[in-house]
Amino acid sequence: MNLNFDFNDFAQDFEKSCQKVQIKHFSKNEVITSYITDRNQFCILLEGSADLVRYDLNGNRTIVEHFSKNDVFGEVFYNVTTNNELLVESKDNSKVLLYIYDNIYHKCKTNCKFHSILSKYLPELILEKVTHLNTRIELLTKRSIREKLLGYFTLLSTKNLNKTFLLPFSLTDLADYLSIDRSAMMREMKILKEEGLIEKNGHKITLL
Repeated sequence: MNLNFDFNDFAQDFEKSCQKVQIKHFSKNEVITSYITDRNQFCILLEGSADLVRYDLNGNRTIVEHFSKNDVFGEVFYNVTTNNELLVESKDNSKVLLYIYDNIYHKCKTNCKFHSILSKYLPELILEKVTHLNTRIELLTKRSIREKLLGYFTLLSTKNLNKTFLLPFSLTDLADYLSIDRSAMMREMKILKEEGLIEKNGHKITLL
């Protein structure tokens, strides 16, 4: 995401001046937030990475989204009907700006500039979010495990401008993210490697 301001400078400036913004630090595997219907929270990941995960009644885990630096998330983007149905989990040490979206047009008593700056860039933030979600939908609608894997690898290759890239997930998390069985995914990756379509060395993948 290439906006015309630095997120960390933005956060540091307004953490001190805005009464309605919070900056919090989270350790690896710590829950950053749960999605609750009446809170309408808006968050920006300033450092680290995180996953939006869903647990069903049987305890099955699905990675709904993966977030990296400067990505936005929060229940403002989801119509959640069950409390704690969705959790954002930190994948490493993370720094997050948390804000209640409903406050964006209500100035603080200190009359800080946070709201006007955020509202100025909000359309671009939301556009980036919509683009990301559309890409996620396109991956999930692919019919086969092979199509999902190659589609995701192509996406990472394009994003990194390199045919060689690192997976941002463990293999278990990758299977959860693509909504496929891990054992079946591993078999398909082995076939792709044997057919000369990819090279794999740990988390390093090369498209051939």
